[in-house]
Parts: sequence; C-alpha cells; structure tokens
Amino acid sequence: MCEWDDFALSASRIRALLSAGEAGRLSPFLLLSVPGISGQEHRACSELWTRDRIAASIPERERLAFRFDLAARRKLRIGYLSNDFHDHATSRLLIETFEAHDRQRCELHAFSFGADDGGAMRQRVHEAFDAFHDVSALSDSEAARAVHRAGIDILVDLKGYTLGARTGVLMLRPAPVQVNYLGYPGTLGGGICDYIITDPFVTPMATAPDYSEAFAYMPHSYQPHGRRGAIGRKPARAEAGLPEIGFVFCCFNQAYKITPPVYDLWCRLLESTPGSVLWLLGAARAEGNLRGEALCRGIAPDRLVFAPDLKQSDHLGRLQLADLVLDTMPYGAHTTASDALFAGVPVVTCAGETFPSRVAGSLLHAIGLPELIAADEDDYLAVALALAGEPDLLEACKARLRHNRLTTPLFDVGAYTRALEDLYETMWQRCLMGEAPASIRAGALVSRF
Repeated sequence: MCEWDDFALSASRIRALLSAGEAGRLSPFLLLSVPGISGQEHRACSELWTRDRIAASIPERERLAFRFDLAARRKLRIGYLSNDFHDHATSRLLIETFEAHDRQRCELHAFSFGADDGGAMRQRVHEAFDAFHDVSALSDSEAARAVHRAGIDILVDLKGYTLGARTGVLMLRPAPVQVNYLGYPGTLGGGICDYIITDPFVTPMATAPDYSEAFAYMPHSYQPHGRRGAIGRKPARAEAGLPEIGFVFCCFNQAYKITPPVYDLWCRLLESTPGSVLWLLGAARAEGNLRGEALCRGIAPDRLVFAPDLKQSDHLGRLQLADLVLDTMPYGAHTTASDALFAGVPVVTCAGETFPSRVAGSLLHAIGLPELIAADEDDYLAVALALAGEPDLLEACKARLRHNRLTTPLFDVGAYTRALEDLYETMWQRCLMGEAPASIRAGALVSRF
C-alpha cells in the first residue's frame, strides 16, 4: 500500500524476529524488498521458516524411503514443479525454453498443482512436455510419490516461497537431485534443494555462504526469455493516459517493491526534468499514498500516471511509449526488466548485494548494456538524468538496444537451453559419481552419457 510512516523500522523489526529464533513466523519473501537486509539474514530467515516443517516431514520421508535408479541413461528425466503453468510470468519466461529442450537429451515432465484455466498458454505448456501430471488434488506425500513413480532424475522447483508454493513435496526428497530455479530469487535453506540456477553476476562466488544450495552457473543471465513473443501495436500516448509531450520515466514493478529511498530518487528525477511524468503500474490500494508522497516531495500528484493491467502483447506494445525504465531496490525488476528490454526500452538499475537486487544488472550484461548498471544511488541518479537530458545519448542507447536485442545472449533461447541442459547433465553426473553438490558451470561436462 506504500504506507511508509514506520518504514524506517522495518529492518530492525525483522532482525528482532530473526534473533528471537521463532520458526515459521517470518516469511522469507517479505524480506526481499526491505533495504539493509543481508544475504546472510535472508538465509537465516529461510531456515527458520522451514525448520519445524522439515523436522515434521522426517517421519513421512523415512516411511516413504524413496530409492532411486542411479544408472547411466540416454535421456535425463527432468520434472518441473509449479502451479504457474498458465498465463503467468513464469510460463511466459520459460515456454520457449520448454519447447527448445532437446528431446534426445531430456524427457520433460510437468507436475502442476495449479488450476487449469483453459487458456492458450496452459495448452501450449501442456504440449511442450512429454508428460503433464496434474497433482493439484494430491497431498504432499501423494505428489512426492507421483514424482518418484515417474522416475524423475532432477526435480526443478519453480516456486520457492512465492504464493501457493509446495515446498513440502521437496522436503520428502522424491528425486535424487533437486533444483531451485527462477520462481524465487534466493535460497530455500534447509537443504531442500541441491542447486540453484544462477549466474556469476547475480550471485558472485563470494556470496556462496548465503545459500544452502550449490551454485549452478549459466554463462550469461540465469533468466530465460524467448524471442518469439508478440509485441502489440504501439498506441498513441493519449490512449495510455500520457501527455503528448514530456519525458516518460517508467516502472511497472509491483508497488511493494517501491521504497522511500527509491521514491526520493524518482521525485528528484521528476524535479530535474521539467514536463516529465512517472508511469507506474496501477495499484488501487497504493495510488493515493504514492500521489501523497509525491506531493510531500514537492511533485504535483498529476505527474504520476497509473497503467491498468493488459494482456501481454498489448503490455509490450504500450511499453514502447516509455523513454526510460527505472528499477527499484533492493527488490528490483526481473520479468519487468526483460520485458522492457525486449520492447526496446533501456533500464537503469542499481546493483545491490542480494539476488533480487542484481537481476536487472544480469540482464543488462547479457544484452551488452552494462553502462546502465549504477554503482550506487548517486550514480543511478546521474545515469538517469544524463539519458533524460541528452536526447542524442538516449537515442544512441536505444539504437544499441535494437541492434543487440537479437544478436546478444539475452534472448538467444536455443543457446540458453543448451547451457541449461549442460547444467542438468553435470548435476546428474556428479550424482552418479557419488559427489556432493558443488558449484558448477554450464559446459563443464567431463563426458556425455
């Protein structure tokens, strides 16, 4: 709701809860958008969140006593666990990767615990898998048995601690290798997963102690994104509620990611760029508060424009009206950043120290625009002001983005999928050799099997 009267106390209150050591009280997801929380504290929260549940799952895990066929095989059986196999950001990011998987290397299984909305994306995802298992009506134990019965070698969780997650299935260890991927930007803690799919920018090796999982490094960005998604018609500015002239700063991140320090910077940008507006994603419960906070910072409330939800192609079409996308911190743009870049709009970000604060930077590296990654808040302001105040500089940046969009690694779904399969094979090879999970990189295979 962007009610910030006691926001400055957030970090200290969280630390007090962590120090109390009470299990299951503080959701790890809530920490992602709070400034000043360290990676070590994120891990501590994840492990407290699941400590009692893991202990409670041990009798059922021992009763199930899953055994695995750890033999060399021509195809790896990869299971993806999620409730987002419909028109959701996770499926939109991953659909072309699912479709690009080499069926000579992998047999794909979906384990879905979400509702079937009957939509086109649900059908497309269904068709991308060799087997689609609806486990929505099953208990965690029954779902784990379904995974084991399918002979899954590597179970990939796409949810983490986001809405509707079923980490209880993972706690029963129904597959010999378990992977944390894409849905949650942080560690699950507690040894729930063996690996986390990441990249060297998002999680530098020095941050490894902040994760219970071993790093599985993709060569460029860890985030998938296809290149065949439709970009709708670019509307007139008036259709989108924007003024006919004036610079358009944009951020379509969810309102909970907006913090007072970030908002201070945005209002300074508006003050320094006459006639500019700030284009935000509509959020009924937050809009009034954001207008009030702008007024408190000397900015006319009508310089904020709120955008309604649209279907994905129309959303990408309207994004082309933005001049510059501004990232939030410490929980930055993820899908919203890659969508903006795909639509041809530059993104300015400030890379912090935790996973959620570094994703946009990873994407910018992968598309060849690292100069848009600010070192600190002052640099963030300087980069954004330069682009807003120098039309030739902005146009040159957009021209590079147009050129790089389909020539750099970010949207190269074929190369991305091959690298992901390399990681899966390396994980499996280590498992067959009896080696504990350890940091690995795509392409680091000893042999094919």
